[in-house]
Amino acid sequence: MDLRSMTGFGGAESSSADSRISVELKSVNSRFLDLNIKMPKCLNALEARIRQRIKTKLARGKVDLYITYEDYSERGRKLRLNMELARAYFEAMQQIGTELGLSREVSVRQIAMQPEVLQLSEEGEEPEALWEQLRPALDTAIQHFVEARTLEGENLGRDLLTKLSEMEELVCRIELRAPEIVANYEKRLRDKVTELLGGSGIEESRIVQEVTVYADKVCTDEELVRLHSHVDNMRKKLGQGGEVGRELDFLAQEMNREANTTLSKANDLIVSEDAIRLKTLIEKIREQVQNLE
Repeated sequence: MDLRSMTGFGGAESSSADSRISVELKSVNSRFLDLNIKMPKCLNALEARIRQRIKTKLARGKVDLYITYEDYSERGRKLRLNMELARAYFEAMQQIGTELGLSREVSVRQIAMQPEVLQLSEEGEEPEALWEQLRPALDTAIQHFVEARTLEGENLGRDLLTKLSEMEELVCRIELRAPEIVANYEKRLRDKVTELLGGSGIEESRIVQEVTVYADKVCTDEELVRLHSHVDNMRKKLGQGGEVGRELDFLAQEMNREANTTLSKANDLIVSEDAIRLKTLIEKIREQVQNLE
């Protein structure tokens, strides 16, 4: 089975003499691919490439990607002086002193400490150089991430096959019970008529007619045949693997519909209990297939 869960985790890092890049991916269920990226501003120019790289490997899931970049070098770090802003602060301080009658002189330190007068800017590596360092870490993290999702998908697939076998057993039990339900109804009907008429004047044709109407009312042959078909179809889809999550979810909904109809028609305690177990099992199946890509 080539199945993938939509939950998983993967990470990797790439280091050089003066920098380190770390990549982590984690995901949960989602109807579509919802990719959220958190990374330093210096990597913003690479966002389109990063998204494209991930989209080639993933189809569904709410994916969070975390990238950290540490630059140990001193390259590109410059102290910038905003002289125009410094002059404006100086003039404003002088005006305050004049109008308030303050004699204290304005020092260089006071001006330099004002917001944005001195700024430390960092000019990192060129985008291509950053991409060359990021790409192997990103690819390795994606590989680990996909492997984790695949392992979880295989576990889900095996459990689903087990549940499908349990489901099929319940369907077969309900099928075997059907003739007994009609036979029990006929016996109760005959006993009631005998009690009322004293054993005489029983119209056999009327009895047959009533039993036929009842049998048609409680008949679940169509529902059970469709349930068998859905079970076979789901097994086949699981065996094929790939991106089958949406299809399996649809099949689970159809299974639930047939189980509901079977339960509503059941006029028998044993069938009702089995139909309830069937519905519970289908709900568990649906919860699990919604986690498949």
